[in-house]
Amino acid sequence: MPLKLSLKPGEKFVLNGAVVQNGDRRGVLILQNKASVLREKDIMQSSEVTTPARRIYFPVMMMYLDEISAPKFFDEFAQRLSEFMSATQNPEIMSDCIAASRHVLAREYYKALMSARKLVEYEEQRLGNVPSGVQDSLDEG
Repeated sequence: MPLKLSLKPGEKFVLNGAVVQNGDRRGVLILQNKASVLREKDIMQSSEVTTPARRIYFPVMMMYLDEISAPKFFDEFAQRLSEFMSATQNPEIMSDCIAASRHVLAREYYKALMSARKLVEYEEQRLGNVPSGVQDSLDEG
């Protein structure tokens, strides 16, 4: 089944490890066979790996982008996922953790990445709900 990407002007994406950028107009790209594609908004730089959920997302992203090197990133993923799961009691988030693990074990890295994205979004939501006074005192301590 073909994959249709609608691209914004100047939007970057990774296609089988190559960084590609759309021109100055909206564009459509149709991929006729299986390929590793990741949009700019889903790409995380190593400097952005600053929270527990991001420490899960990043190795999954690397496994997806470089399937040959996936074993190199698996141990980091497994360790960080285990740490994250021991720190949460939210059943929905635990379910997302298990889904990410299952997808990684099945080498369904894009699906694992989408499960890991939910963890990042959950974490951002939780951190965003900290009142500013409490966050300031946490930052000072």
